[in-house]
Amino acid sequence: MTRIYPQFIVAKFGGTSVADYDAMHRSANIVLADTQIRLVVLSASAGVTNLLVELAEGLQSHLQSDKIETLRAIQYKIISRLKQPAVIGAEIDNLLDNIRQLAQKAAVAPSAALSDELVSHGELMSTLLFAEVLRERDEAEVSWFDARSVMRTNASYGCAEPNVDLLAELAEVHLRPRLEQAVIITQGFIGRCPDGHTTTLGRGGSDYTASLLGEALHASRVDIWTDVAGIYTTDPRIAPKAQRIDSISFSEASDMAAYGAKVLHPATLLPAMRKNIPVFVGSSKDTAAGGTLVCNTTENPPRYRAVAVRRKQTLLRLHSLDSQPCYRFLAQVFEILAQHAVAMDLVTTSESSIALVLDSTHATSGEDPTLTTALFTTLSSHCRVEVETGLALITLVGNQLTQAVGVCNDVFARFEANAVRMICHGASTNNLCFLLPGEVADNAVQTLHQRLFE
Repeated sequence: MTRIYPQFIVAKFGGTSVADYDAMHRSANIVLADTQIRLVVLSASAGVTNLLVELAEGLQSHLQSDKIETLRAIQYKIISRLKQPAVIGAEIDNLLDNIRQLAQKAAVAPSAALSDELVSHGELMSTLLFAEVLRERDEAEVSWFDARSVMRTNASYGCAEPNVDLLAELAEVHLRPRLEQAVIITQGFIGRCPDGHTTTLGRGGSDYTASLLGEALHASRVDIWTDVAGIYTTDPRIAPKAQRIDSISFSEASDMAAYGAKVLHPATLLPAMRKNIPVFVGSSKDTAAGGTLVCNTTENPPRYRAVAVRRKQTLLRLHSLDSQPCYRFLAQVFEILAQHAVAMDLVTTSESSIALVLDSTHATSGEDPTLTTALFTTLSSHCRVEVETGLALITLVGNQLTQAVGVCNDVFARFEANAVRMICHGASTNNLCFLLPGEVADNAVQTLHQRLFE
């Protein structure tokens, strides 16, 4: 017998949507205006995660004080607007004390596990404050929930992988009954590994949390509220004439997210795709402006949908040291990458060389988590390694690009003055990617957008 689940919406609010009291008040309006919103997932208030990451990297005590005081000021600007600030103020003070103690430990012996524990406090504080803002409106029952009770992950600190099956089991037991009783406020981005330590899902992981919870609880829709009214043909800050896309397919949007579009975390759409749950992206600052609906299919998809840019890319060129067969060299390299749990989404090969791109944009820590000393040393024992950093990946997202005539001319006709480091085309029908020096990325996006969309 198929179980029928009641319809409800998971609403996620990003850092700018909970940046201060006024932003939280606008977000509360969205929650209270729709009775189908039963689960609310929050990021840390804007700017908080960056401050916590700095503390986690091991600042000395005289520098710690300024950062912690800035954190305190952000929280107390919100608390000062509450009708009854005393109780929540005490809870926030306890978390600030924890931050101070963890920062002192990080100054002596920083670690990835300590970093995740420290950085998680941003979401803990924002959710406590937002729950209180909602309670003071006295229009709905509100309950705060620790996401770590259900979001179990592996121990890959800084970019942990959720245990989807265990999440579904725990959410059914611990979250499902609560949804009928109150609007649940919980944290994005954070989880717990088997040994009980706090983990994080990587930068932007709150979107992923919302989608995972939507999948686990069979939500009817996941709403992502941010500071822009939907998904655009490119970043409007780079190309002011970028156009809003009213509806877009899962495959198009997931390519945009994977290759640099900042509106969504790259993994966000995977859980929604598995359960065919629509995802809406809108602006909490201007709900009347509409947004973008991401769904399974759209009518008359265009050849060219969008241009994305992903910065902080590292290009590895690996050259075989002997005349071994190509297939053996490839197998050797991929085995090493697998042993070091390194994922690379772009690869090109020749008879005796491999070029691949490593992406470090979504890790919590400031260091590149992919090209570790151990990986470099192991690779160097098998091949000659060339490393080029500071690159940017430009991706044209579209439909049936491998069957369309003239795509390469449309893309590369304007880039004769640029040294293209690498091109990937053909593995996917939905994208064409190329690597350029980071300093010319904005100009490349503007040029491509003007040629194809304006």
